[in-house]
Amino acid sequence: MGKADFLTPKAISNRIKAKGLQKLRWYCQMCQKQCRDENGFKCHCMSESHQRQLLLASENPTKFMDYFSNEFKSDFLELLRRRFGTKRVHNNIVYNEYISHREHVHMNSTQWETLTDFTKWLGREGLCKVDETPKGWYVQYIDRDPETIRRQEEQARKKKQDLDDEERSAKFIEEQVRRGQDGKESDETPVYTELKRESEEEKVVFNLGACSSGAGPSKSSAVLGASALKASASSIKRKDVSSGSDSKEKRKKKSALEEIMELEVKKQQSFKTDYWLQPNIVVKVITKRLGEKYHKKKAVVMEVRDKYSAVVKMIDSGDKLKLDQNHLETVIPAPGKRVLILNGPYRDTEALLEGIDEKNFCATLTLDSGHQRGKRVDTAYEDFSKMA
Repeated sequence: MGKADFLTPKAISNRIKAKGLQKLRWYCQMCQKQCRDENGFKCHCMSESHQRQLLLASENPTKFMDYFSNEFKSDFLELLRRRFGTKRVHNNIVYNEYISHREHVHMNSTQWETLTDFTKWLGREGLCKVDETPKGWYVQYIDRDPETIRRQEEQARKKKQDLDDEERSAKFIEEQVRRGQDGKESDETPVYTELKRESEEEKVVFNLGACSSGAGPSKSSAVLGASALKASASSIKRKDVSSGSDSKEKRKKKSALEEIMELEVKKQQSFKTDYWLQPNIVVKVITKRLGEKYHKKKAVVMEVRDKYSAVVKMIDSGDKLKLDQNHLETVIPAPGKRVLILNGPYRDTEALLEGIDEKNFCATLTLDSGHQRGKRVDTAYEDFSKMA
């Protein structure tokens, strides 16, 4: 019977069958012969050429099996390294790509009976990282190339150097803070004295905006307003301050006023805390460790944990992240928008942004809640943020 023509249905069918993969159990690796069915494989095993190959393999069967096993392992790992790199991938995906090559070494001629046995062997030999999941076995190639190892060590060294610089900066700041606290504790405790007037007719006027630096008796009138001095110049005659006792008494008066002014300033500063996160405010991610996907992107604070960290939801992608307040900054909206004051004496107070002072890095806010509603205050950029 003659051979079928090139364009006949039988010839086309034969080419399609020859191109596709057949069953693995009907493949003879020694003869590199693929049979289409069980009958064809049986006929091949009884052929003279197959019997000659069996005689050659029977002389040293371990040699042939080791050769095929090494070929299968090297080709599989080379595909895994070139195609997937060091990514974690399902072993069946790699195997399907491997057997798509027509001239590949089949697994039935190697020392491994199944793909799972081969995957476990890769893990035991330290060639790959393997782990079992409900979906099957996953493999991850371990790159032991000297150039790759050198590059990874260089990156680790650079990262460690950056961390060391950050730690040194943090220690330096802590040392400065400790020295500042030690200096404050070493100051003398202020002595508060009672305010006394020399005569009933004398008027005492407090000018809190003035700041006197001298300690001499001739500068004790600096605490009095200029208008008060002019009004009382004709009616009040100052006594001669040449005696040492009078000068001491006036020095005490001046120190009491200064201490009252300092007490007011400290009272205002006592409202400032080192944490500022609040729920339902808009913040901006400033850390670069999360990649360009989140850097300089805005998020909404969903929950505050331990005062210094928060769970935020990205506005663009909707992803939820847990970040420290050092990795976030406040967001300043356009004038007319509602904000929340995060620090200072008006903490947790909603306000309306009236204007921005770029020169002094602050903004004018109108309080919109509380008993001081309608009051205007100047607040620094970091002490308020846009409300979600």
